[in-house]
Amino acid sequence: MPVTFLFSLYYIQALTIFLIQEEIATDFNDLGNLLLGGFVLAVAVAIALTFVRLRLRDKKTPTSEFISISSVDRDE
Repeated sequence: MPVTFLFSLYYIQALTIFLIQEEIATDFNDLGNLLLGGFVLAVAVAIALTFVRLRLRDKKTPTSEFISISSVDRDE
């Protein structure tokens, strides 16, 4: 009984692998365009996240007036 069950699992697995190999066709013609597009998308996302982080940081820091180190009193 266990041997029959193992054979059935083997044939199901072999049939599945055969069907997967027949259906999937690998086409590397667009690989360069896909890599370039992915790189451009990654750079755009990184720039967008940097701007968002800088905006959030600017909102957290309180705005302060200009502080001068020179003397306010002037003797004339």
